Amino acid sequence: MTTAAPAKTQYEAIIGLETHCQLSTETKIFSNSSTKFGATPNTNIDPICMGMPGVLPVLNQKVLEYAVKAGLALNCQIAPYSKFDRKQYFYPDLPKNYQISQYDLPIAEHGSLEIEVSDHDGNPIRKTIGITRLHMEEDAGKLVHAGSDRLAGSTYSLVDFNRAGVPLIEIVSEPDLRSGQEAAEYAQELRRIVRYIGVSDGNMQEGSLRCDVNISVRPVGQKEFGTKVEIKNMNSFNAIQKAIEYEIDRQIAAVEAGKSIIQETRLWEEGSQRTISMRTKEGSSDYRYFPEPDLPPIEVSTEQLEQWRSQLAELPAQKRNRYESELGLSAYDARVLTDDRQVAEYFETSVAANANPKQAANWVMGDIAAYLKTEKLAITEIALKPNTLAELINLIDNDTISGKIAKEILPELLSKGGSARELVERKGLIKISDPNELSSIIDEVLAANPKELEQYRNGKTKLQGFFVGQVMKKTSGRADPKLTNQILGKKLKGD
Repeated sequence: MTTAAPAKTQYEAIIGLETHCQLSTETKIFSNSSTKFGATPNTNIDPICMGMPGVLPVLNQKVLEYAVKAGLALNCQIAPYSKFDRKQYFYPDLPKNYQISQYDLPIAEHGSLEIEVSDHDGNPIRKTIGITRLHMEEDAGKLVHAGSDRLAGSTYSLVDFNRAGVPLIEIVSEPDLRSGQEAAEYAQELRRIVRYIGVSDGNMQEGSLRCDVNISVRPVGQKEFGTKVEIKNMNSFNAIQKAIEYEIDRQIAAVEAGKSIIQETRLWEEGSQRTISMRTKEGSSDYRYFPEPDLPPIEVSTEQLEQWRSQLAELPAQKRNRYESELGLSAYDARVLTDDRQVAEYFETSVAANANPKQAANWVMGDIAAYLKTEKLAITEIALKPNTLAELINLIDNDTISGKIAKEILPELLSKGGSARELVERKGLIKISDPNELSSIIDEVLAANPKELEQYRNGKTKLQGFFVGQVMKKTSGRADPKLTNQILGKKLKGD
């Protein structure tokens, strides 16, 4: 007799994320070399980031500022005193054979981040994820595995040191996540925050945001954690979710089969949609940390801390709450509009120019978003300014033009800009709301369609829509729909 496989719900996943976020400084963390992405290999280098003998690092003050601001945005306690440490390990793209990082005294600790996910019924659930620590460190270079050399008969790799010394903050979460969905949402919210406060562009395709996932499973009700496995260098939210879901299933299957889970580092293989073993996992003792002797300790004064705190922008969660409570938008609308800070600012500027918030949201998320996607533009690059969008919305609300006319003139406003009212007046598109003028037009339409008029008066009343369409066609959509229906109804009945 075979025994049914245990349900997945009998196990619980314990998940934490280590996120490396590249800071948007113009120069590296300890030297003046550029951090510009896409430069010719090995051109953004200098003796300091290449680890030449006798050179001394100097902390980029903007790196400290950005790290502190990120810590504040994540509700962390900022350390008044912290220091740098040397993390020892050999790798071909790490010129010094050690990395300058922070170990026991990081710049920020004990923070939190709120996420919103959906339950099985689609209802939103808010959950607070703890932030263990945030620290500063330098990035390593990049290996490019170039394939085989036919002459030498072997494989080879190339190294680009442009990224060596690029400033990073590493953000380590508490093991509070329980699913791939939660982890992906955590990573997305983290990216929104660093983008909002201007400390990172968060471009995952360029490596500006990279996530390492730590995951273990345990039977529900067990207090002790299972053996932790790390999945390294995840660079998309979809990959984070899928890799975690795969790894949960893999570990549960191993436990049920009586196999041991090995503490190791694995990689996500996108093509086969699975994780594969990379190496056994090192512990902190393997890195032989000790205080960095070439850099002094860091002290952040109360005055400096408060100055940086005052410069923080409104965060995504705060905007979402305000859009719902003050502007009356739905949770969905608020979430879409606040996903990108520039989009949110465009929307808010249009509302400040007296646009109806719901109508402005519809235009931004609908026609304008479609145009941005088609033309591959940012919202700051279009000719339609927020105050012009407000003007367009008010022309509709004031019955000066119809929604149909607004959609017809939108492409020109998006590409050329200008005043919506002036464009409407120049094209003669103002809505016809004069009862006498509309009455005359309707008489002409009825006279031109005697067969349909007779059918209507014989009981086929659905033909009123046909006559409205004819009036709209004759006026190029300028006829006031409400007034047209009122006058037409009376005339069709012979009143």
